[in-house]
Amino acid sequence: MTTYSNRKASYLTVAFAVFMLAWGGNHFTPLLHLYEEIENYQPWQANLLLGTYVGGLIPGLLLLAPLSDQHGRKPVLLVGMGASIIASIMLAAGSQMFTVLCLGRVLAGFGVGAAMSVGSSWIKELSSAPFDRHADTSTGAKRSSLTLTLGFGLGAVATGLLAQWAPFPEVSPYLLHLVLSLMALLVLLRSPESLPVSARSTKTWYQDLAVPSASHHTFRRVIVPSAPWIFGAAGVAYAILPASVDDRLGQWSTLYATILTVLTLGTGALVQNLVPWLNRHTGGRALRLGMALMTVGMVLSAIAAWADSPALALAVAIMLGAAYGICVVAGLIQVQAIATAQDLAGLTGVYYALAYSGFLLPTILATLLPLLSYPSSLALVALACALCAVVSGRAAGQSRTPGV
Repeated sequence: MTTYSNRKASYLTVAFAVFMLAWGGNHFTPLLHLYEEIENYQPWQANLLLGTYVGGLIPGLLLLAPLSDQHGRKPVLLVGMGASIIASIMLAAGSQMFTVLCLGRVLAGFGVGAAMSVGSSWIKELSSAPFDRHADTSTGAKRSSLTLTLGFGLGAVATGLLAQWAPFPEVSPYLLHLVLSLMALLVLLRSPESLPVSARSTKTWYQDLAVPSASHHTFRRVIVPSAPWIFGAAGVAYAILPASVDDRLGQWSTLYATILTVLTLGTGALVQNLVPWLNRHTGGRALRLGMALMTVGMVLSAIAAWADSPALALAVAIMLGAAYGICVVAGLIQVQAIATAQDLAGLTGVYYALAYSGFLLPTILATLLPLLSYPSSLALVALACALCAVVSGRAAGQSRTPGV
């Protein structure tokens, strides 16, 4: 009984590492306005730093997944942890060097890519037999997405509080992450490998870059149109909305950005466990419900920016957080149902690469500021979101949602 209990809880040793990798990817967010105020970076530079880590994230998602299918989850995630640790060192030391900050963000993104593809697959496998014989088909998706969301959210909380009140606000958040990441690395060394040698891919890593399940009609017609809005919504909530009402915040801009980040990701974390229930009670329509909520949230974000209302922006962050939480789990459940054992990590990586492409949205909107104000550009974003919701919803209506 003790042995089984230990095996059942083994996913927690991986979850700690995934949590810290997510922390390292998002704890930069509350510092955006701090870099603008203290280091005099332009808004486009600050938002570029926010989005730069997609340059490490997408290669991490797409390259590390097939490597883990070939060599196992453990050695590949250890590489991701190393990248995240180096990233925190560079970010702590390079506040006055834009290039160093960019490189640090790229490495942080690489670590998040490892967490989202390899870490999610490892948690999913440790949430299945023989490690956890009582888990259902959606347990792995819930555990991995909740771990990531908590890492994104709590990392932002810690950084925001340190940035607002601690000495050396551009250094202390990264030092805290560094210490905790080293602890997670030690725990990860003791984690059980979940992918047996007999189940590993025999292809070379570049041959394994092909993900056959990505051609599945559900992935192409349902997941592809909806996935980019997952982190597109998060980016709008805690990067664009604080900037759009910044003139009303005064010295509290960093704390306000932290609160919006926490509200967005905290709400997302709370609703994630409800997704299987939503699927059961809506006939498999959780993803469609999430996209509808996403569209309404985008419309209200444009209104909040036009009204210059910090209070309305807080309410919109909650709505976008709920949409984020529903969509990320509902999409991941479908992805895990579509994937084969040989390309689970690969398809998960493609899914999260699509999802994280939406995180470039704040950079695009900030770059367009000389031509389009935030209210105008957010109105166009809301229209695009509505069109994607219709396309994805129609395709989803033609087939039963996996995992229901």
